[in-house]
Amino acid sequence: MALLNLLPQDPKDEGTQRCRLGPAAFSALAAKLGSPVRITLPAGCCLCAAWPRHDLADGYVQLDLKCRTRGLKESQLHNLTVSVSDLKLLQCHRLRRVTVKVIFKNRSLKKSTPETMIQEVVKDLLRNTYVALHHVVSFAPILGNPVEYIEILSTDPDAQEGAGLVTPKTNITIKDMATLDWYNHLMESSAKIQVAGMDDASSSLKEMIGLPLHFPKTFQKLGLSVPKGILLVGPPGVGKTLLVKAVTREVGACLLCINGPIIYGSRPGESEENLRHVFEEARDLSTEGPTVLFIDEIDSLCPKRGSSSNAPENRLVAQMLTLIDGIGGENDMVIVAATNRPDALDPALRRPGRIDREVIIGTPTLKQRKSILQLITANMPVSNDVNLLELAEITTGYVGADLTALCREAAMQAVFRDCSDSVNTVHMSDFYEALKKIQPSSFRSGIGLMDFKPVIWDQIGGLEDVKLKLKQSIEWPIKFPEAFVRMGLTRPKGILLYGPSGCAKTTLVKAAATSCHCSFLSVSGADLFSPYVGDSEKILSQVFRQARANTPAIVFLDEIDAILGSRSVGKTDHGVQERVLSVLLNEMDGVGLKLTERRGYKAELEGGSGEQIENEKELEFQEVFNKDVVVIAATNRPDMLDDALLRPGRLDKIIYVPPPDHKGRLSVLKICTEKIPVDPDVSLEDIAAQVNLFSGADIENLCKEAALLALQGNNVEATTVKHQDFEKALETVKPSLTLRDVEFYEKMFKNRE
Repeated sequence: MALLNLLPQDPKDEGTQRCRLGPAAFSALAAKLGSPVRITLPAGCCLCAAWPRHDLADGYVQLDLKCRTRGLKESQLHNLTVSVSDLKLLQCHRLRRVTVKVIFKNRSLKKSTPETMIQEVVKDLLRNTYVALHHVVSFAPILGNPVEYIEILSTDPDAQEGAGLVTPKTNITIKDMATLDWYNHLMESSAKIQVAGMDDASSSLKEMIGLPLHFPKTFQKLGLSVPKGILLVGPPGVGKTLLVKAVTREVGACLLCINGPIIYGSRPGESEENLRHVFEEARDLSTEGPTVLFIDEIDSLCPKRGSSSNAPENRLVAQMLTLIDGIGGENDMVIVAATNRPDALDPALRRPGRIDREVIIGTPTLKQRKSILQLITANMPVSNDVNLLELAEITTGYVGADLTALCREAAMQAVFRDCSDSVNTVHMSDFYEALKKIQPSSFRSGIGLMDFKPVIWDQIGGLEDVKLKLKQSIEWPIKFPEAFVRMGLTRPKGILLYGPSGCAKTTLVKAAATSCHCSFLSVSGADLFSPYVGDSEKILSQVFRQARANTPAIVFLDEIDAILGSRSVGKTDHGVQERVLSVLLNEMDGVGLKLTERRGYKAELEGGSGEQIENEKELEFQEVFNKDVVVIAATNRPDMLDDALLRPGRLDKIIYVPPPDHKGRLSVLKICTEKIPVDPDVSLEDIAAQVNLFSGADIENLCKEAALLALQGNNVEATTVKHQDFEKALETVKPSLTLRDVEFYEKMFKNRE
């Protein structure tokens, strides 16, 4: 197939719409002199009239981009080759009517040009020009010409597939007029952007931006003022900026973006001057069409006032408030601001008349994470074994940016695995490897958020009753939500594990978090207690905020008796432990829910239509249960806890973790000796009978000590652990429990029953 080298345009052909071709190309197209030809290029296509080259040389083509698609520029034509198949001869239709949009060079020319003169200018400019639907017509420099572009909005129905010729008899209708600045901003904001998992936030933005801009007369008839501002609140990477760009494109508005640091200047008053220029530019754009002024990181422009040392910032905040108040109802202009620190904003900004609505975008839920993963992997060659629902379940706390990084890392793992340029598919194993490297961004600065080695239930010996109770309380509401809804059950708010030390209370909690793919926040006294008054309570409140942002989540309070104090009767010294206890009780009751923690999904199952619930029944049920935070506490001194903490509705489930019985000790021994080469003459049954009052930690320590004894002396090359090694270990390793301890816990357990 013949290839044609693209040469620079002949200056004499500028504005003539001619396409210079050689005889061979003319013959291949069966074209005549002046026939309309569509030429497809990598960045778009253009419509030209076939014209012979002066030197009649084949293998070359020269274009005049008079009529082209939007986005195609002269700078994109360098060093290109065009196949003859990219040239298509079109049928020519003499147009009876055409509707256009006129783009002026600047705002002053638009104002100074009379409407009657504009009609005549457009007729003269388009005369004897081939046009096509949704193409843009540009012109050679002409003295006194105020028009930069003319966009073809509609033509005769029979000419929409081919080329239409504008003749002196063509009826030209001017539907809209704009300036080049507004048109360029509109084209930048109309780039194709896709978002997923933010339907509620998107509908709120459309309601606030689209309706007032497109139906201002309706608002006037109803006596309503047009909203001036919207504040988007959400964690970093959740997609606030992307959402604004997508919604602006969908409603057909022009987007003007500014960032906080760009406004600041070095000399006094320069920042306020820069801010005034931005608002003036936005007002000028709004006179031509709907305009959205997007202020990203607005907390850097409008921090809280009150400190005399921040006089320049205070002046900038006052200037911002004045400019927002100066936006009148005649302007088709809406301000959208975004921040991840709403508490740092000046309160004067967050009132109706300035910021009329605050849209909260929370961390994506299970259903939203699945939608985001579907969008990201749409163009990825993923294998059939990739389960996006499973990925969504194990990516608790991941925002959109984290999921994008996860998919990118999985693709990189596939490249490393194949070690070639042609990667066929990305497998589920690649995503598992990527999960080891990509952690949620919220985990990087979170208080108490921690990662741990996954623990499965089978790694815990014995304690079958305790495991079952924990599964019923934590795992079953996630795996069988329909049954819980059917029976009117809810997940318990809190669980208390009490029992002797070393009986796997902490390991049980880790196994529960592993099986449910929950966010795991472990809080200790070292994390909470601070020398500053009120700081400990604030830290605990922040822990619960992070847990609610990364639901489903487990907040684990190990050694809770050392963290919280008991408010005993007659005690007058109420220290920090009592205040921390009060905060915990309020958080568990839901009193401390922050306004900025509202989530972007329906709180109740009945909120959607019946068809929607039927189609996505499983996910909807999981949404209901996964929004909760479960508090799990562990202690070996339950008598030290406050009675208010142990009532139903707070720590609903109180589970006794007993020391292992004979069957449990045998199970623990089998697990501990899985990686230890034990001699066949070793009877684990006999050892289990000898280790009465041993906790699980004691048994593990016994096995390690026996293995070390097997290597002592000149036996460094020993390959097995023999029975006498266990006998020697039993002489040195003593149980950490006593009969008195066991009786204490069993008596308390019977009292609880």
